[in-house]
Amino acid sequence: MPYETILFSQDGAVATVALNRPEALNSINLKLGEDLLECLERCAEDDAIRAVILTGKGRAFFAGADLRQVQANLNDAPHLLKQIIQRLHPAISAIRRMPKPVICAVNGVAAGAGFPLAICCDIVIAAESARFNMAYVNIGLNPDGGSTFFLPRVLGLQRASWLFFTGEFVDARRGVELGFVNQVVPDDKLMDTATALARRLAAGPTMAMGRAKALINQSFSESMETQMECENRAIAQSAATEDFREGITAFLGKRPPQFRGR
Repeated sequence: MPYETILFSQDGAVATVALNRPEALNSINLKLGEDLLECLERCAEDDAIRAVILTGKGRAFFAGADLRQVQANLNDAPHLLKQIIQRLHPAISAIRRMPKPVICAVNGVAAGAGFPLAICCDIVIAAESARFNMAYVNIGLNPDGGSTFFLPRVLGLQRASWLFFTGEFVDARRGVELGFVNQVVPDDKLMDTATALARRLAAGPTMAMGRAKALINQSFSESMETQMECENRAIAQSAATEDFREGITAFLGKRPPQFRGR
């Protein structure tokens, strides 16, 4: 279905979700929040989609809240921001709970909530021109978008606090050093690189990847013993799939496996 603020396309088992408010640096308003959540839910529910790319159109990935809209409704800003966040946060949850890999192709600035939207994805590929910052402090706000969950876990307390308190920009290569970017590529190679990886992952045992993702999600709140028990149950479930039978048969037969996500 068409979206007002999202460009959705599908090529085989790979879906691409592109934020499409380039004139506003893909900043989020109520409609973008609604479209993004609906599109992500569609990707999660469609068995024909086995990997997802999230990116932005224009010169920014996602520049956080639409501050022009907020300024135009300044007296109602607390309510408006809550309404926007109540659409963004479920979208971030949808990415983390999606039982298939999500690759973020960061094509430019990822500011404010754009930062956690990028790093909540399973893999982050950034263009050389990409920059990240927690812009909230610059306008007198505290962070949202799950950033206080993701950043301390990825960066550690001091580095996360530095980003929260200074609002300074971090470039893509520094993002690799800090651990929240997986790969940096030339700007004109970004989508080719992300698409090639998405196709590779989509051709893999995506049910097993989904279980690995669920295990990663819960690992932050479980004891070691509970986590290992969850791994035990999950691996038994994976061992009952067609993909496992194909994988072990192909391995012993010394041929490439033909996984089908079943």
